This record gives sequence, C-alpha cells and structure tokens, in this order.
Amino acid sequence: MENLPKDLWHHLAEEDVFEALKSNHHEGLTKQEVEERLRLFGPNAITAQKPVPAWKRFLLQFHNPLIYILLVATVVTFFLKEYIDSAVIFGVVIINAIIGYMQESKAEEAINSLKKMLSANANVVRDGKRISVPATELVPGDIVYLASGDKVPADLRLFENRDLQIDESALTGESVAVQKERAQLEKDTVLADRVNMAFAGTLVTYGQGGGVVIATGDDTETGKIAHMISEAVSLDTPLTQKIHAFSKILLYVILGLAAVTFLVGLFHGQDWVSTFMAAVALAVAAIPEGLPAVVTITLAIGVRRMAMRNAIVRKLPAVETLGSTTIICSDKTGTLTENQMTVQKVFAGDQEYDLSGSGYQPEGEVKPVDGTALTSLPVALRECLVAGLISNDSDLIQKEGLWQVQGDPTEGALITSGLKAGLDRDALLQTHKRLDVIPFESDRQYMATLHHFDEQQNVIYLKGSLERTLIRCKDAQDAEGNPLALDRDKITAMAEKFAAMGLRVLCLAMQRVPKSETTFDRFHSQEDAEQLTFIGLQAMIDPPRAEAIRAVATCQRAGISVKMITGDHALTARAIAEQIGIAHPEGKEEKHRVLTGRELAEMSDHELLAEVEKVAVFARVAPEQKLKLVTALQAKKHVVAMTGDGVNDAPALKKADIGVAMGIAGTEVSKEAADMVLTDDNFATIEGAVEEGRNVFDNLVKFITWILPTNMGQGMVIMVAILIGATLPVLPVQALWLNMTTAVFLGLMLAFEPREPGIMKRMPRIPDSPILSGEMMGRIVSVSTLLLIGAFGLFQWALAQGETEEVARTLAVTLFVVVQSAFLFNCRSLTISLFRTPIFSNPWIWGGVGAMLLAQLAFIYTPLMNTLFQSAPLTLQHWGLMLAYGVVVLLLVEVEKAFWRARKARKTKTSERTGSSEQQSLS
Repeated sequence: MENLPKDLWHHLAEEDVFEALKSNHHEGLTKQEVEERLRLFGPNAITAQKPVPAWKRFLLQFHNPLIYILLVATVVTFFLKEYIDSAVIFGVVIINAIIGYMQESKAEEAINSLKKMLSANANVVRDGKRISVPATELVPGDIVYLASGDKVPADLRLFENRDLQIDESALTGESVAVQKERAQLEKDTVLADRVNMAFAGTLVTYGQGGGVVIATGDDTETGKIAHMISEAVSLDTPLTQKIHAFSKILLYVILGLAAVTFLVGLFHGQDWVSTFMAAVALAVAAIPEGLPAVVTITLAIGVRRMAMRNAIVRKLPAVETLGSTTIICSDKTGTLTENQMTVQKVFAGDQEYDLSGSGYQPEGEVKPVDGTALTSLPVALRECLVAGLISNDSDLIQKEGLWQVQGDPTEGALITSGLKAGLDRDALLQTHKRLDVIPFESDRQYMATLHHFDEQQNVIYLKGSLERTLIRCKDAQDAEGNPLALDRDKITAMAEKFAAMGLRVLCLAMQRVPKSETTFDRFHSQEDAEQLTFIGLQAMIDPPRAEAIRAVATCQRAGISVKMITGDHALTARAIAEQIGIAHPEGKEEKHRVLTGRELAEMSDHELLAEVEKVAVFARVAPEQKLKLVTALQAKKHVVAMTGDGVNDAPALKKADIGVAMGIAGTEVSKEAADMVLTDDNFATIEGAVEEGRNVFDNLVKFITWILPTNMGQGMVIMVAILIGATLPVLPVQALWLNMTTAVFLGLMLAFEPREPGIMKRMPRIPDSPILSGEMMGRIVSVSTLLLIGAFGLFQWALAQGETEEVARTLAVTLFVVVQSAFLFNCRSLTISLFRTPIFSNPWIWGGVGAMLLAQLAFIYTPLMNTLFQSAPLTLQHWGLMLAYGVVVLLLVEVEKAFWRARKARKTKTSERTGSSEQQSLS
C-alpha cells in the first residue's frame, strides 16, 4: 500500500487498480483492513492550516516604517511632557492597527472551508454489505457507490457506470457536466479529460456509478489545491511596497537632518540641551503624523465606494491595487460567460436559424439567418424544437426571479429554445405522452424516447452526437416537412461550421411507427438500420455576458491586457474569446492563438516566460498551471488581477496581486482566498473597481503632494533658524498642532475628491515607478520654499515690529495654515487648472477649510490654547498679510501647472508630427 501509483490511476486497467489497492469490488474491505488503513493514511479530511495567533496578527500591523515614525513621535512628545499630543499620536497608531487587523483576510479560513467540499456520508461496500459511513472514515480501497445529487466523497477510479454525469466546474472549470466512462486512458491525459475518474467535492448531476477510492484527504485533487493555497505567498501590493520604501527614505532624511542640525548647533557653541531640543523639534515637525491614518482612511473610503458598486473588498490595499493592474487573468465559466447553456443556432428543413437571448430565461426569438421575421413556424423547425423539448429528462424552474435548470444544462438549453419559439411544453407532454425511453449512455451517445402521436401512429424522437445519429438516418425533411434526400456532406459541413464557432452540436432525428409499437424492442433489434428521418441540428454554447464584452473593451482602452484562463476546451475558449474581444478571428499574431494545458506542461520555465505575455487564451488548464501562469506574469513585472469562482482558482487568487472571487456562483474556498468579492458575479464590476482604484491612488498622491510641504517647510524653518543662530519660529508642540489638525481637517478632504475626466483612458502606472513624479517633487520643494520664506520672513518682521515671540510664532504657524488651505485647492487636481475644476464638486473641501479656520481661531484667541501652545492673538493687519501671501502661493502653483501642461502638449505634438512623417515616408 505504501507504493501506490501516484497520478496514474486513470491509466491503469481496472484489474490492476484493484490489485494495487488490494481490494475487491464485490466484497470491499474488511473492518480490520479499514482500521489499518485509517492508521496508515489518516482520516479523509483536509488538514487545516495552522492559524497565525491573533496576537501575532495584531502586532504585525505595527511592522511598518511609517508606524515606527509615529511611535518615535509618541515617545518624543511623551518625554517633552506633551502628554495630550503623545496620546493623540498613539491613538492614531492603535486605530490604524485595529482597522488593518479587521480588514486583513485570514488565509487559514480558505483551507478550513475546503473541508465542506467533502460529503457528510458515503455509501460503501464493506465485508460484502452496502452500508453508509461518515465520509471522514473512507480509506484507499473502499468501494463507493454514487447516485444523482451526491457529492463525491473522495477521489475514485470508476468501475461501474450507468449514465453517470458529474459537474466538475468547481475543480476543472469545465462548464458542462462530464459524461463518465470506464475506458483506460493515456498516461498524459489532463485532469479535465480523466473521464474514468471522480474527484472529491464534485457533484453527481445524473445517473449512477461505482468507484474504488484511490486517494483521501490531503492526497485528493481538492487536497492538493488546499496545499497550493497554503504555500502561495500573498505579495505586498504596489501601494504598500511604495509606502514602505517612501517611509524608509523619509525616516532616514528626517533623522539625518536632525543629526546635522544638532551638530551645527554645537559647532556654533550653542548649549547642547537647547540644541538637542531644537533637533527634536525639527524631527517632530518633519514627521507627517497624519500620513498613515489618512492612507488608511482613504482606502476605507474606497472600500465603501466599491461596496456601493457591488464589490466587497476584504483587504484595504486591494482597492488601490486594481488601479495599478496591468493584466487581468479571467476564468471563463460564470465570469466572462453566463454559466448557462444557450442554443444559438438551429439547422432544420435545409435552413439555418439564429436564436436571440441568453441563459435559461425563455425570452428571445427564432429568425432565419437573413434576419426576416417568421410569421409561423416551418414544419421542420417545429419538429426539431419539439424533439428537444420532450425527448428530455430535465426541467426549467423559476426561483427568486431567476430561471434555473433541474437536470442536465444541455437539456435545459433545448427546453429554452423550444419555449422561445412559443411552444407549450406541458401541452406537448400531455398530447405526446412518453411510452418508452432509451437513456443516454456514453457508449451509445444518444437518447431516444417513444411517444404517443395520434390515433394511427406513435413517434420516436432521438437526440445525440452527429456521428452516432446521422448514420441511422435514411432521409431528411424540407422546411414544410416533405421528404428530402439526405445530404450527409451538407449536414456534416454545417455541424463543423457550428463547432468552429465553439458551439456544442446535437443532432435530432425522428421516426413514425405503428400505434401497436409501444416499446423499443424492435428499435433495439434494428440498431444498425437506416430508419430515421433527420430533422435538424441544435448548437449551443455558454454565452458571454454582454456587459463583460463592454468591460473588456474598456479595460483594453485603459491599457490593461485581459487573458482568459479556463479549463474548457480550446475551441470553445477561442470562440468565446473572439466574441468578447480578447482574441480576434483575423488575428495572426501570437496573442490570438490558444495555448493548452498540455502544451504548458511541456514548456520549461524559460519558454513559459517568453510566451506568457504573447498569448491571450489558455485552455484545458490545470489548477497548478493557473498558479504557474500568474507567477510567470508577476516575474515579468506585471501587476496581476485574477478572477475566478471555483476551488481550482483559489491558489491563483491568493498568489495574484489581487484575487477577485464571484459572490454568487463562487465557492467558499475562492471567496476566502480572494482580496475582493463581486456580489453580482459580473466581470463589468471589475471595470468599476479599476476606475475606483485609480481614483484612490490619485487621491493618495494628491494628499502626499499636499502634506509634505507642511513638514518640509517646518523642518526648513527650524533648520535655518539653528544654522543662523536665530530663535525658533515654530515650537515642537506647535508643529504637532499643525501636523495633526491640517492633516485631519484639510488633507483628509482630498480622499473624497471625485474621479477626474479620462481616468480610464490612461495607461496603467509602471509598477516600478515611484509614488511621486519629478514634477510633483519639484512642486513640493517649491511650495516648501515658499512656506520657509513666508513663515520665517513674517516671524522676523513681527519681531522687528516689536511683537512678542508668542505673536511672531502664532503668525508663522497661522501662515502655514493659510498657505496649506490655498494649496489644498491647487491639489484638487495635480494637472488640471484650479479654475477649470468644478468649484463645488467636492463639498468636503469647503467643510474642511471651515473646520480648520475654527480650530485655528481657537488656537489664536482662546486663553486655554494660548497657554497650551504658547500662542497669542493676531490683528487684522496680520490676517491681511497672511491671506495675501496665500493667494500669491495659489497663483504661483497654477502658473507652474500651466507650464507643465504646455510642455506636455508640445511633446505630444512633436511625437504626432514624428509619427506622421514616418507614416508618409513608409507610404
């Protein structure tokens, strides 16, 4: 038992399987054998990932350079005996940690939810008796019997099959239930094509079967996926990576400046204690205490906005990550498509018809391909649709406003096509009562039903594969039902045409028989005779969502590449990709071809890296290959979003920069592994998520561009004062007041800034690019310099006018508030002119400026604040000077923005002229 043939069970002959497992399909295992194997293999359960302790997860929230800065600020202000400020800063740290802890997903939940994939009980044969046992007690070698509605309890090699069909979409991505067979398969058969196997967690939709357990628990295909989820490393998002790098640089710069300031003060012979406190003041002034809190709050606002757009974000930075996305890897079934089989083409009476509508909803119409309307159903078309309606064991039901199929999805599609033509199925079943049936079997490849027709005769309807049905036909019908010579070549060509469109083709035939013929006895005895009349073809597909087509086009315009990664067949995947716009029929380039799982398996890592960016459609892909594709794209420096709904998608969802799960059709495993869940299962929602993500990043850049001049300006003011041996214009406690109040009342308002026009026409940000461009860094330095000139100048002017140090410092501090309020309006857009930005499109800005004004008035004019912050009342003359300087700064920034816009416009015109000249020379 220790040397079982791993991953070759589908290739072995049935007798070799039983021999390897030391089992017998009549007697099963004995009680003693089960006990021994339970000790050897363990219970049939997936091992849960060891969870990270709650305390450790909470402490990890503090593992961030910006948080280190805040903790240093807390300690410094505490030793300065500014206990209130110390408590406020530490409160920001704690709130930030709590929000992060609450929002971060728990990876172990993805593993634990996989336990639900195993059924509670299983029907087994032990000691020669069929009994029901808990699924957790199954062991390799157990004989298990399956029936319609059962969840497969372990991985099985099938040895008995009675029309067994299993829905494996959650595991393989295959949109249609798989018809199982007992055939011995080739060694290299991919997972989705192993029709002689049944896999743990999949659902039996039809028929019955029996199999021998070949793997349990962690060794099942579902268990292997659980292992991949636990091993997949969740990467830092682009935002967190950039914030970490930015924070480290900021930390080193602040500490370096403080050290230089201290040494310069000592060099000038100043008292070391006062020099040290000045260095501390510089550090406290330069630390942007509000940055981590505002980053978190801005992301939380993005989360709320996304929830309103049907996307639930489970990890805060995921909102911004979508804005950075360069590639979306999408599953096909249920994500880009309806996950509902739909008949789109009918060929009957030597004529081709189109059917409109999608899914199981019986709304749509049948029209000839030339688009003309039908005043009545031609006889041949009606016969073809009736055959699909009543030679059928499934049913359509309406549940909570949605049409669903009970039974086989293919049969559900046939019912819908008949209802679209106005046929009454219930009435037909009454007038054409079923007398006998030949169920569908894989070796037969057809289903036949015998019905009452009229007082003289009965009728046989048969539906099945083209190959097995057409050979039994002797003639055909014209549109009006008159006999027509059978043109096998034309019918085969039409079927091939439909198949090339990715459609699944069913052939339908009929035969009128005497009234006395009420069973299929004679039909069986003449199985090789050409006795049927060909009545038509019905061709179906799981159609693409209309909104997904629009969303893919929008993403492509935004420079985001969309790739389809599916477990479905290559032809079907290609057809859907063409309809959606991921691939194009006329495309000759690499990106328009389909790469299969078998081809992927034969590629080396180096070959995959060379191909992965070129190909847009990947079909018959195994779960581990999805993970491999995401990893390869990340190795090419792409920010990858992965969408999916099945268990097979979970490892790739967790590995991707952002995993997007489907909320309705998605399994619990996929939802737990994802960063974001779409409540409407609509790929189009991702378009809104990308748009919202870009807006979140825009607003964060606006905030950082706005806040840094405050800190840099304060630091420069203090440093210049120390260098020239002057009195400090801003005290540490006043710097803290500035940093916290302006960040909350002014800077935070930028988080509510609406999306700028054309946000989805931009190319994605280059993943390695810094948060701030050279243009923004120049603006930060220029505004910081203006603050230095204004604050230091006003401070020295006030002292020269005989004002007290308290009044002079209050002037300097308030000037920062006035200039930052003016600069806030500049930062509503970093490129568009303030005078072209709708003035009331963000009312929060006005509310923030008003709140800041009230807070600053309290800082200036209330005795308590004068005592706490060493401030003093100002005169109207002082206010006039500050407001005038604020207007000057606002206008200078707008002039600088105009300069950059003009420069970009010139570059664009130059590149257009260059391109036009090259085109003319080529012509």
